[in-house]
Amino acid sequence: MKHNDNGRFAEEKTAEYLVSEGFEIVDKNWKTPKCEVDIIAKKDNCIYFVEVKYRSNSEQGDGFEYITKLKLRQMAYCAETWVAQNKWQGEYCLSGSSVGGIDFEIEFIEQI
Repeated sequence: MKHNDNGRFAEEKTAEYLVSEGFEIVDKNWKTPKCEVDIIAKKDNCIYFVEVKYRSNSEQGDGFEYITKLKLRQMAYCAETWVAQNKWQGEYCLSGSSVGGIDFEIEFIEQI
């Protein structure tokens, strides 16, 4: 698999995991000219904006280490944009999924 293919597959595996945990997938790869969110999911009247990071091995750390302060600011901007466009009145939070290895093992953090 090419690098980009691994990333897309990691996003699909994360979406499957979220559904198995009771989340509803609202959108995937939602974007505006200024930002993008890998997965938008909903559970218990809360919207989760999920950044997915895939690493083939842990030599340079897990995927969470690549969700930087800059990335968190971009995620917050994107979440606020989505909330405004969709007139969402409920709670929302920024989430992360670290997917790793040849088995695409998933670790999910609801609020990062």
